[in-house]
Amino acid sequence: MAHMYKQHSQILLTTNEMGKADSAAVVAGVPAMELMAAAGKAVADAVLGRWSRCSVLVLCGPGNNGGDGFVVSQLLLSAGWPVRLAFWGSVEKLSPEAAHFYYAWQGEVEAYSVDLLEQTDLVIDAMFGAGLTHALEDKARDMVDGIIERKIPVCAIDVPSGVDGTTGAALGNVAPAELTVTFFRQKPGHLLFPGRGLCGKLVVADIGIPDPVLDELNLQTWENSPELWCRDYPWPRSEEHKFHRGHAVVYGGENITGASRLTARGAMRIGAGLVSLAVPIKAWAIYATAMTSVMVVKLEQSQEAEDFEELLLDPRHNVIAVGPGAGLAGFERIRTRKIVLAALATNRPTVLDADALSAFADDPKILFDAINGPCVMTPHEGEFARLFPTFNESTDINKSPDINEQCVADKLTRTRLAAKLSGAVVVLKGADTVIASPDGRAIINSNAPADLATGGSGDVLAGFIVGLLAQGMLPFDAAAAAVWLHGEVGNEVGIGLIADDLPNHLPKVLSAFKRQYFSD
Repeated sequence: MAHMYKQHSQILLTTNEMGKADSAAVVAGVPAMELMAAAGKAVADAVLGRWSRCSVLVLCGPGNNGGDGFVVSQLLLSAGWPVRLAFWGSVEKLSPEAAHFYYAWQGEVEAYSVDLLEQTDLVIDAMFGAGLTHALEDKARDMVDGIIERKIPVCAIDVPSGVDGTTGAALGNVAPAELTVTFFRQKPGHLLFPGRGLCGKLVVADIGIPDPVLDELNLQTWENSPELWCRDYPWPRSEEHKFHRGHAVVYGGENITGASRLTARGAMRIGAGLVSLAVPIKAWAIYATAMTSVMVVKLEQSQEAEDFEELLLDPRHNVIAVGPGAGLAGFERIRTRKIVLAALATNRPTVLDADALSAFADDPKILFDAINGPCVMTPHEGEFARLFPTFNESTDINKSPDINEQCVADKLTRTRLAAKLSGAVVVLKGADTVIASPDGRAIINSNAPADLATGGSGDVLAGFIVGLLAQGMLPFDAAAAAVWLHGEVGNEVGIGLIADDLPNHLPKVLSAFKRQYFSD
């Protein structure tokens, strides 16, 4: 499965991996000079395509990002644009190709000064690339502050200077770009916030690096796209009946009854053959009158956990979901923990969300030790922080890792570590949801609109995952597919979205998805 993922254009390269790809391209016979010339031309073409002729200041730094800037400067000058070039660094320390383009520049080379920003209509940010690991300093910092203060439009090369291309972290003040041009493949920092919000429109340019260089890298990160998992999507088949499409069991709590109902409806809409909603007897009437396509099962108040375990003895119940509305107040927490452990003891695919995660905040190891079968956890940042305390990267992950404090800006690393520690596929939700597998693979989702930030949206997502698991998708693929479809439905509904809309509009999105990827 990992090999299948490796072949797709959705691969994301860390800054280190991009450096290896550059080196591999040179070894394969593509001169470094040609790569830099192609990168600079791609930026110049993007500028010419977006802006009308105006006064341009190109800020070049001491590395190959600056070398790209030298190329852009000359191309824009040759196109008749008024161009000034400012350079911060040592010519003697430039790479041979960057030095070549430095000396090919036919204009004056000026020192960094905020005064250069006066009467500048556009800044080309070629100061530092994606590999910067510290905040900008001295004159570079002053230039960024000046750009921000004057609100000058920026075209960034690779990433806006001050953004970590691997993590998306802003390492200090960053001048937001209207346009960012990167090369060969995107980096995680282009999709993870705050980097994503600072890049503006992103253009990925082909500069001549051959795709086969990717085969030499142990690639582990992708942008979510149907191309990653569509071949395994479980479309209904004429010869199948409802039991072929799985029978999911969703646990519903006593007080917050809407959450698990949304999960059940999400599972049904995405194609689960049957869904049973197991609920306390005191709340059974509320659930039963609200649900029609979903079966509602009573759990006796005095022995809910035992009744739930008995329900799971039926081998046709092939997927379980616990958490939405399960309850954490007083005895509810103990009950929720029992229900979760009963579900995990079956070793059947299990989705844990919301209260099913927070119920173990005081001793997460109990939960992790119980995960021996396929499991997907879907925390938001608050639930994640309760379940996975702060992490120091030097800590032995097999002992007592702490995840959040040291890696607050690095959502990708935190999610990967959580998956490895727990043994579950972890879906860390947000505008830049990350899906990570215990084996190290990770997917970043980028299609979710802000409209999804509404109560119950995550409960429906859990249901989508449940429904796909019920139909036989593997946990990592089911999570990725559900997250992408969730985002697409959010875009379909748009402003005014409430969680109830998500299951109702899913069929339209699924139809469009099927037409696009299965038209043959």
